[in-house]
Amino acid sequence: MFTPSSIPYQQQPGFQRTYREGRLSLGLFFPLEAFTGDTPSMRNQVSLAQRAEELGFSALWFRDVPLRDPSFGDSGQVFDSWVYLGFMAAHTRSIALGTAAVILPIRNPLHTAKAATSVDQLSGGRLLLGVASGDRPVEFPAFGVDPEQRGNLFREYLRVFRDVQRSSFVPLTWPGGRLEGADLIPKPTTAEIPFFITGHSRQTLEWIARSSHGWISYPRAPKVQQMIVEGWRTTVRAECGEVFKPFTQSLYIDLTGNPQTPPRPIHLGFQLGRSALIALLHTLQEVGVNHVIINLKYGQRPADEVIEELGQFVLPDFIMPT
Repeated sequence: MFTPSSIPYQQQPGFQRTYREGRLSLGLFFPLEAFTGDTPSMRNQVSLAQRAEELGFSALWFRDVPLRDPSFGDSGQVFDSWVYLGFMAAHTRSIALGTAAVILPIRNPLHTAKAATSVDQLSGGRLLLGVASGDRPVEFPAFGVDPEQRGNLFREYLRVFRDVQRSSFVPLTWPGGRLEGADLIPKPTTAEIPFFITGHSRQTLEWIARSSHGWISYPRAPKVQQMIVEGWRTTVRAECGEVFKPFTQSLYIDLTGNPQTPPRPIHLGFQLGRSALIALLHTLQEVGVNHVIINLKYGQRPADEVIEELGQFVLPDFIMPT
């Protein structure tokens, strides 16, 4: 764990459990509960996470929300992302652990790298790192960051984050920092941690295609999402050749007790029964989506009931082959 690995990131256990070309898998966002207001209860999260792992969900995903901002409307999973990742890594065995997404400009890139490689090593190679430039105005002055510079900082900090994983004792400089005569340990389990850019993070699609291992985007109507995915695949081919870079999206659901409930739009998702959900997920797989992160915030049923129903009736169509 103290020298760079030569194992390709595609062989990382978390990546292999979650991503396969031409296939769609399912993950869950923390908190694993429905809640009103901006702050969840965070009860029973370990048992629900362990049950999700047993049922065959591919990944559990963690928000990065360092400050409570009532105007934003969502405090994420309340706990610090890195602390909670370590905690959940210790209480699970094989499910991938993803961030969607760590805000790079508000942290020293060496802190981000140290935390990420530590989680990756301690979890046995299960970390999938979603990264973003940030979109909550209250955070930037609180952390002393000029919001107008976050696009530039995102690129520079991501460069440092990648370089310190893949090299040893190589001098590095970036805005506000210099590394010389020291090295980052531990190194990740693979050549670098698989990382995915969320939204555009103030970058061009061409840059994202060149610089990332995949893209995390937002839910859209299937026909619209198909155009977005096709644009992504075309851009990846133009920038990188024939390489698989997965497309991930989030999806809020309010799963009803009636399996035949037709879909009704809610914020960033649908109220629907499991039959309509299965049909929607198959459509998303057909248009090229590789992973859907399900968010239960707006649900009206207990999370344990929903997770059990998803595991029994929905997941069997979307479990990655071993």
